[in-house]
Amino acid sequence: MKRSFNKAPLIGVTPLWDAARQSVWMLPDYLDGIKAAGGIPVVLPLDLSDEDAERIVETCDGFLFTGGQDVSPALYGMKDATGTIVSSPERDKLESLLLSKALEADKPILGICRGLQFINAFMGGTLWQDLPSQHPSEIVHRQGKPYGVPTHQVALSGDLQTLLGKDVLDVNTLHHQAIKDLCSGLTPMAVAPDGIIEAAQMVGKRFVWAVQWHPEYLFRTDKDSLAIFSCFVEHCK
Repeated sequence: MKRSFNKAPLIGVTPLWDAARQSVWMLPDYLDGIKAAGGIPVVLPLDLSDEDAERIVETCDGFLFTGGQDVSPALYGMKDATGTIVSSPERDKLESLLLSKALEADKPILGICRGLQFINAFMGGTLWQDLPSQHPSEIVHRQGKPYGVPTHQVALSGDLQTLLGKDVLDVNTLHHQAIKDLCSGLTPMAVAPDGIIEAAQMVGKRFVWAVQWHPEYLFRTDKDSLAIFSCFVEHCK
């Protein structure tokens, strides 16, 4: 039975993983951003069978791919070239399974930070494994606290530019990896002054957007960040 359109959509949220504690956890900001936009967040288990994943994709109305550990270079056919990568085989496995089935079912998807990198790598793109050593820039892409303060700008295009009604956006930044070669299935929606792709979308799908910055730390005081969450949740209805 289909859910009534006046009910809040269920949003599956990929879990964070603490390897040292062998523990699944979650930052409440991701969940709060979804709730503020009118959705119901559901933190997913880390270990799913193929059958489990199919049932979850059938049940959830959309999926948020969160930030976290580095994407393993093995996902895009490379090795660790910098010695800086801290990956999570558990997350790579889960998200490969989940993303494949969510795309096949044409469920709305929002990626944040690692989420953007993972979607690009899964679909055939590559990553800068460590920006400071491989792509030096005057822009510091890994700011310190407080995380809810924008530190650089990005130039907007495509549907993100249309949604926000502006050409330039102030964003926060918490990453040392980034898109190097954009996969053929994605189109840029935001670019930093140093050329780093900061947002992308998959044209032809119901809704597949991903951003490199962290709107979950900004949405309480920044209407543009809330608008991104709201656009995602609206497409999940």
